[in-house]
Amino acid sequence: MAKIQFVEPNMYVLSGKNIHVSYSTSGFDGKPHFTYQDLHQTHSFSGDQIRRVETEIGTIVSVTTRLTIDSGGTTFSVLLPRVNLQASQSLPIHTEGITTVHRFSILPVIGQLDFYTITPLSGTAAQVFF
Repeated sequence: MAKIQFVEPNMYVLSGKNIHVSYSTSGFDGKPHFTYQDLHQTHSFSGDQIRRVETEIGTIVSVTTRLTIDSGGTTFSVLLPRVNLQASQSLPIHTEGITTVHRFSILPVIGQLDFYTITPLSGTAAQVFF
């Protein structure tokens, strides 16, 4: 009996509630690429603009979509589940996107500083060749 060889996805295309995301772990230039789009903005990120952390619940990939000097910023993170693929295969996935508003003040502020909005995302995880 032949053993099936699984590969990890290197390309994710996801969307949900006016958010569209694509993430590739590498590109033609050897760097990861992340595109974020919502109703108000579109941003493209590459290389060290993308933060990736492996956790027990999956891989968290984050980018900063808005940054100000005096009032804080906003990050978008996507939770990528573990997926087994066969080479050159694409499979549907369902996951979550997390928009975090980070509050900042020059003066110390009492209270919660990070506020989260969770968006269900669905799309595909694929193994592609660059």
